[in-house]
Amino acid sequence: MAKTDQKTKARAKRVRRIRKKITGSSEQPRLRVFKSNKHIYAQIIDDSEGKTLVSMSTIDKNFQGSEGDDKTASAKKVGLLLAEAAKNAGVSKVVFDRGGYIYHGRVKSLSEGAREGGLQF
Repeated sequence: MAKTDQKTKARAKRVRRIRKKITGSSEQPRLRVFKSNKHIYAQIIDDSEGKTLVSMSTIDKNFQGSEGDDKTASAKKVGLLLAEAAKNAGVSKVVFDRGGYIYHGRVKSLSEGAREGGLQF
């Protein structure tokens, strides 16, 4: 078995364990983070209706990052843009779902950017 296969299985197990405890409602939707090797993605999801209210990533058209940007700096910009879009959608409080990742590096940077943008969690 490849090492990456073990890592993905372990992360999937962590995601299931986290999702048992965290759910988003219409009053306080869930802020979900996914990261790949190059990009980071964030969604604000209303689980009661099963809808994505707002999404933002480093590959979106609204994202203006330079090629030389650090990945953590890009994640912070994504958090700021997500918070701005969430305010326009009428969302101010969210529940943070780190997606099975450690709260460190890009995940932490994205959440700090969202907090600076005005989201509460």
